[in-house]
Amino acid sequence: MAKVGAQRASELTGVSKSTIQRAMTSGKLSFEMDANNRRVIDVSELERVFGLKSQTEEESSDAAGGNAVEAELKKAADMIEAERNKMRLKMLEDKVEMLETQLEDMRTQRDQWQKQAQQVLLTSQYSQKQAEDLQSKLEARDRKDAQRRKQLLEAKMKRLRGENENQQAETASSSSQTARPAQQQRPAQLNRPSQRPAAEDKQSAFGFLRRFQKAS
Repeated sequence: MAKVGAQRASELTGVSKSTIQRAMTSGKLSFEMDANNRRVIDVSELERVFGLKSQTEEESSDAAGGNAVEAELKKAADMIEAERNKMRLKMLEDKVEMLETQLEDMRTQRDQWQKQAQQVLLTSQYSQKQAEDLQSKLEARDRKDAQRRKQLLEAKMKRLRGENENQQAETASSSSQTARPAQQQRPAQLNRPSQRPAAEDKQSAFGFLRRFQKAS
């Protein structure tokens, strides 16, 4: 009959490989040495000592072994998937951390921009206030200058009116003396040439004042 090794003998009998090896060592199970100097056992000897498993038991054993292999494969696949999930989670955590850092930088930049905008606004408001103050000062100075010019004009007009009244009084007085002798009228006639330029000066002054009032 066929001869098998210790591993195959274990599968045929259903006992462990170590039990087969101990049986051969103790002489309970006879064996032979093959060309490769390995111990081999005749199947009939296995049947005598341990008995052989039926075909159904062998198939059940094979099925159990297949189920175990499938279970191991499934366990390995689950472990691989768990590692992948851990890697995905780590990548997502790193991405969230990066986004949080970028968001914090944007908030810092926003605060800096707001501060600069406030400074520019304050500077603009201060410059506008300075311009308004300067405009107010210029307007006040213009009003003061106009008031002073008006006062000077009124004083000059008053003085010119007084001089005109005096001139009219002198002219009336000269007219009342026309009946005097020629020798007495001569001094008055000598004074008239000196009065005519004064009248012309007054008329020029009145014309200048009218032009100045129109211009102001």
